[in-house]
Amino acid sequence: MLRKNISRATLGASAVAAAFVLAACSSGGTAESGGEAESTSSASSDEKITLTVATFNEFGYSDELLQEYMDAHPNITIVHNRAAKSDDARANYFQKLGKTGLADIEAVEVDWMPEVMEYADLLAPVPEDLKSRWLDWKVEGATDSAGNLIGYGTDIGPEGICYRSDLFEAAGLPTDREEVAKLLEGDWNKFFEVGDQYVAGSGGKAFYDSAGAIAQGMLNQVEAAFEDPETGEIIATTNPEVKEIWDQLNKASETQSAKLGQWSDDWYAGMSNGDFAATLCPGWFLGIIADNAPDVTTWDIANVFPNGGGNWGGSYLTIPANGAHVTEAQELADWLTSPEVQLKAFENVGTFPSQKEALSSSELLDSKNEYFNDAPIGQILADRANAVTVSPFKGPNYFKVMTAFQDALTRVADGAETPDVSWNKFVEEVGAIK
Repeated sequence: MLRKNISRATLGASAVAAAFVLAACSSGGTAESGGEAESTSSASSDEKITLTVATFNEFGYSDELLQEYMDAHPNITIVHNRAAKSDDARANYFQKLGKTGLADIEAVEVDWMPEVMEYADLLAPVPEDLKSRWLDWKVEGATDSAGNLIGYGTDIGPEGICYRSDLFEAAGLPTDREEVAKLLEGDWNKFFEVGDQYVAGSGGKAFYDSAGAIAQGMLNQVEAAFEDPETGEIIATTNPEVKEIWDQLNKASETQSAKLGQWSDDWYAGMSNGDFAATLCPGWFLGIIADNAPDVTTWDIANVFPNGGGNWGGSYLTIPANGAHVTEAQELADWLTSPEVQLKAFENVGTFPSQKEALSSSELLDSKNEYFNDAPIGQILADRANAVTVSPFKGPNYFKVMTAFQDALTRVADGAETPDVSWNKFVEEVGAIK
């Protein structure tokens, strides 16, 4: 049973390429699909090579984990370059893809995978025999029109609701995680109704962290929010579901939002000082809270989510086809996304596996999180994953439109514009996207 306090490195610091080189120190060889690297080498024993792995935020690839692979591959040195934010990694990726300068293995966030698919021919396909290891919708999201899978699935982001039990208690709300789940059961209207109860009971304190955070959860339940799956046309500004979310969210956020921009210093501090009582919470988010509120003992997580289930986040590992060591990079990516290693990454930082075998393991389902008051986090997130019914379409312009939508919400939160004025500016910005 995993009882380790799952932690995650701070994401919101200024962009950092935190590189570290881990030297191999014992005998070994080729990694097969599995958690322990086997002892035969794909590269000749007298050829010393370096494999670079570029990720962002935190994937759970600790020094110790990567050392396991190198211990079994004495001819390989792994250099792990980690950007603090996915935006930095994305800019670098598209600037260099098909040219030079990318790592042997490059991580890609799910929200910019549609853009990546336009350049699928520049990436080495995943071997056919590995396709069945991941959830079907995870595979579908990285499969090109020719049927080539070009991304090795890492984590997914099934969501529960994280909350401060002490703040709930002070506002007269239930504190037990099962009671909180019953309280919040329902749709987004129910979520905002509870928010009103909290604001009233707390003397006007904010219920959640930011409109932008809630927008992620709401939009990820819309089958085609921003682009038409058939024509590719951008429909964000004419889609009634998007406008309804905009209106509902801005109305609620007038009183319920702490108006803290995600990844800002104030947002991180708010987890500790009680600026908000609840937040949408995928597995990878748990460590962010634990890292930024280490002395708070009242954070918990409820097995519930508006409208049943939602997924926020998840990533892939891709391999540039013009890399210097494509075969060796494929073997390392295979190992990093094997069920055993996905479980180790989950133990390290809470990244929830996308591997079918890992998802059904007792090691995952029996896991608890000490920081979140021994919450049965494995079972909760597995239930939340099984509750996901919508895999939203995200076309090549999704990232640009989402950025414009989030910027529009921020202008309202900052008091710079009214919702109507900011929406009209959003319409103009989206109209200019080519």
